[in-house]
Amino acid sequence: MKSRENLIQFGLLIIALSTIVILLLIALFILKEGLPIILRVGIKGFICSTHWSPQQGQFGILAMIIGTAWITAGAILVSLPLSLSCAIYLSEFSTPKVRGTLKPIIELLAGIPSVVYGFMGMVILFPLIRNYLGGAGPSILTASVILGIMILPTITSIAIDSLQAVPHSYREGSLSLGATRWQTIRMVILPAAKTGILSGIILGIGRAVGETMAVIMIAGNSVIIPKSLLDPVRTLTANIALEMNYATGDHRQALFATGIVLFITIIILNIIAHTIARGGVEK
Repeated sequence: MKSRENLIQFGLLIIALSTIVILLLIALFILKEGLPIILRVGIKGFICSTHWSPQQGQFGILAMIIGTAWITAGAILVSLPLSLSCAIYLSEFSTPKVRGTLKPIIELLAGIPSVVYGFMGMVILFPLIRNYLGGAGPSILTASVILGIMILPTITSIAIDSLQAVPHSYREGSLSLGATRWQTIRMVILPAAKTGILSGIILGIGRAVGETMAVIMIAGNSVIIPKSLLDPVRTLTANIALEMNYATGDHRQALFATGIVLFITIIILNIIAHTIARGGVEK
């Protein structure tokens, strides 16, 4: 029996290590393919230049970094109020039956293919923006609204779990001191759950940064520095997906280098989320 348990433990260890090995191999492959162009062009020339013209040997991705940042920030601004409102209602005001029904439905939104969200943006948001705000339709605003809906399940689910993890004695203590229910939520529950909520927000940012298909369909894919929310932009992920099929030589290396930037960004976001979550547990 003991040898069998050791064998199972060893097998699980091998499986766990294999995921780390696969991640390292992916990282090494991306670095091998993309690092030469970064070294040749220079980090400043690659990241800080706005000129992207592979045919002319120009590989600046600043416009796409800014486009990604605008869309991600817009998605968080759209999603955060909705996510927190849903989480607060389901955690603090709804009955267990309502919570047990609505939470799985919200989480199901994460399983909808991104192309469906892209179609929704094209069919519903494009005409609304053209008719009431101007512009062509594909824009930062459209992408922000759609991505905000796409990351809503992630933030909402984690926020609900964080709010429910707050000890019930916190609520009873606050109410017994004369605080109203809303004052208890605002001044006691939310501060106590802020670590988990922040982790959910950062994971939502990571999802928005890494989204590709929906952004290709609704962001406009123009390599420009945006001046308003109605301007079309191209994100880093969209740039890789759009041009990888026909890219060769330095152009192909530049796309892999773009992947390096994305890879590092996602790793940093996950480290921040893990650090925040671990800090909350230690407290």
